[in-house]
Amino acid sequence: MTTTTVAAPTRGTSTSRWLRKNRGKLALAAFFAFVLFSGLFMMETNDWIITIIRGLAVGAITFLVASGLSLIFGLMDVLSLAHGELYMLGAYVGWTIYVRPDTFLDALTPIALVLSGMALLPLWRRIASMWTAGKWARIIAPILVGVAGLVIVVVLFPKFPMSMWNLDVYTEAPINNSVALDQGLQEVPPPADFDGVSPLVGIIGIWLGGALLGLGIAGGIERKAEVPASKPGVGAYTIAGGVALLALLIYVVNDPLTDWWYGLGTSPRFFFALVITVVLAFGLGSFIEVVFIRPLYDRLLYQLMMTLGLGFIIIELVRSVWGRPGFTMPKPAVFNGHGDACPGEGLGGMFSGCSTIKIFDSRVRMYNEVFIILVGILVLVTITLVIKRTRLGMIIRAGVQDSEMVEALGINVRRVFTITFGIGVALAALGGVIAAPAIGLNTGMGATVLLLALIAMAIGGLTSFPGAAVGAVIVGLLQQFMIKYGSIGIPVPWMDEPFKPSPVLVPASAILVMIVVLLVLPHGFFGREE
Repeated sequence: MTTTTVAAPTRGTSTSRWLRKNRGKLALAAFFAFVLFSGLFMMETNDWIITIIRGLAVGAITFLVASGLSLIFGLMDVLSLAHGELYMLGAYVGWTIYVRPDTFLDALTPIALVLSGMALLPLWRRIASMWTAGKWARIIAPILVGVAGLVIVVVLFPKFPMSMWNLDVYTEAPINNSVALDQGLQEVPPPADFDGVSPLVGIIGIWLGGALLGLGIAGGIERKAEVPASKPGVGAYTIAGGVALLALLIYVVNDPLTDWWYGLGTSPRFFFALVITVVLAFGLGSFIEVVFIRPLYDRLLYQLMMTLGLGFIIIELVRSVWGRPGFTMPKPAVFNGHGDACPGEGLGGMFSGCSTIKIFDSRVRMYNEVFIILVGILVLVTITLVIKRTRLGMIIRAGVQDSEMVEALGINVRRVFTITFGIGVALAALGGVIAAPAIGLNTGMGATVLLLALIAMAIGGLTSFPGAAVGAVIVGLLQQFMIKYGSIGIPVPWMDEPFKPSPVLVPASAILVMIVVLLVLPHGFFGREE
């Protein structure tokens, strides 16, 4: 009897197989490394290092937007074209909490009352499920109820005591509020009063408006729902009551709370703004998913149209509240120190309180480069741990592969969708807040970062979270090197003068690199094949 022995694959064979499989990625990685290190022969070493650091900072901001988009698209197959505008809205809301906390506190009471009425959505769904009218009545009734609630909110909201800037008076415009805070000349604005209505009528009326708005939304959801509305639990009443009590508490202690907040230094005010904006953005993202995205899961074109329209609405909202001209956001004192001891020396200088530190004989800005990069790294590590080590992350990873299988296991995929969309919007808003002191605020900032984020996603892989990080770093480095070459030029043998890329070529270069990557790797560096 003859036995046949099967030889085990040699190490060389498996290595060569891996090299063949990944030759496209290796070729592109070698190309990017060559482009990166070739800069050492065209510029001073210090300039090269500073350009890399600035590229990483741009990549960090791009990553915060691209990572949220990647999570949303990977799990939900939703491409939100409003993501850039949500990043912009986060910057403006963060500016308000930081520079004008009195306006934020004044607006918090009516907003919380509206949300309290809407938080009873399970109860409103239960009520809407009892409507027994005909088909058209069930369509029209939620619209009429929702519009009535919206009209009440729109009418009563301006009646609440609201201390705000005045866009018609230049000295009271947002830009002057920023300058006053930066120069330490800001004073606590005088408190405002109810305009034309009693506090009791205003509070009850705007809560009723929120409740009617929630009832209208619930009627629309219930009409499309595949599963009948269940009996509302204690949690819904607890949340609604808690939010209402918070609104009343803030109204009662508004003046002393405002004085205390203005008495804080710029550093705690900034970090308060950072945390509060992220929390508010998570809530806003969850609301957008439930009300606008959920009814359109099976209609991709309508999703794109809806999110595009939502982006335009956000732009016009920002213009009406904060004005059209751009303005600055002061850096917190912890990153804006000056004096004879500045700049700080080396990595230890990061704790000197100086606005700049000296690394390799070059000045690096503590906020624009160091802090922004550290936030990007922190978010990357945190979200990676959440995805890899938590139950929510396990569900998200499984949902990216097969959401129907996850739902068959009894997991509430819709709730996971809502949480994921909220996290994505929160990451975008975080990017907006940390970007504002570095680049300023303007209504076009969202469109710019959305383009960079989409390019980063395409390079790294549309559904890959690590791919979003890699793509964002590539885009950031490329942009900064193109900007640098625009000033020093690129030596070309057949040209008498160095070639200097114009500013128009900066975004165009990122698009060109995306095209090259997709020609070699149609799914990006880390994208999965469908």
